[in-house]
Amino acid sequence: MTLKNCLPHIRYFQLSNEDIWKNVRPYRKILNKQLWDDIIQRSMIPEDPVILSILPKRLIIIPEIPKRIESNIINCEHVSEISTWIDRNNVSYSIRNTPYEFQLILRGSRDGFNPKTFWDMCHGHEKTVLILKVAGTDEIIGGYNPMKWDKTYEEEDEWIKTSDSFIFSLKNDSIKESILSRIKNPYRAVINSHLEDQETFGPIFGCDEICMMTRMSDFTKGESYCDESSIYEKNIRKTTNKFSIVDYEVFKIVKLEEINNS
Repeated sequence: MTLKNCLPHIRYFQLSNEDIWKNVRPYRKILNKQLWDDIIQRSMIPEDPVILSILPKRLIIIPEIPKRIESNIINCEHVSEISTWIDRNNVSYSIRNTPYEFQLILRGSRDGFNPKTFWDMCHGHEKTVLILKVAGTDEIIGGYNPMKWDKTYEEEDEWIKTSDSFIFSLKNDSIKESILSRIKNPYRAVINSHLEDQETFGPIFGCDEICMMTRMSDFTKGESYCDESSIYEKNIRKTTNKFSIVDYEVFKIVKLEEINNS
């Protein structure tokens, strides 16, 4: 009786000839005779009309993947990975259940590569992710700063204390594994540079484990580098050589529930 109730809901005329032969034919004795005749006719002469009505094709609704980022450098998988690190999860977030949106604050190719641009546009923002695309390589490196960037220090740099910052290198088509390096010395996690240094330096993590630097007011012609790690757990690059960047982006990390409730 259960099978009989299911039979009218099957899309027989959307099945392949192979499926009809292997999966429908063994049950033809319980099918309506006209239905079986129509199935055979449709498989042999598909252009001729059949007597019984044909159920329409089923609509397959694929859930839309929520938008998490607008980036020229990283993708939604990277967003999920970085979000997992932020929350210190043992199980990685999937693209669909990532709880954060990465809101673009600054993009070098849009807003300019002068170090002062970073300090002007990122001043006052907290919970930010820095993303760098290294020139001449496939490297994507960056860091997470949960504290505020502050451009108001006039005479000397300020160390930002936090136990939650980290730096990283992201996997891509050429680089197979991401590297996560968490803070070891929370008293020297990130630097807010003083006003004079803001002409030369952008964001700095640790003791130059990531240091965005240029004497030419342009990070794409710069002298950025990643020193041997002492403040963070491990190196994120295999070399300490100076590099320029193709582009860089800074994102503010916002919980989706905060966006939905606003």
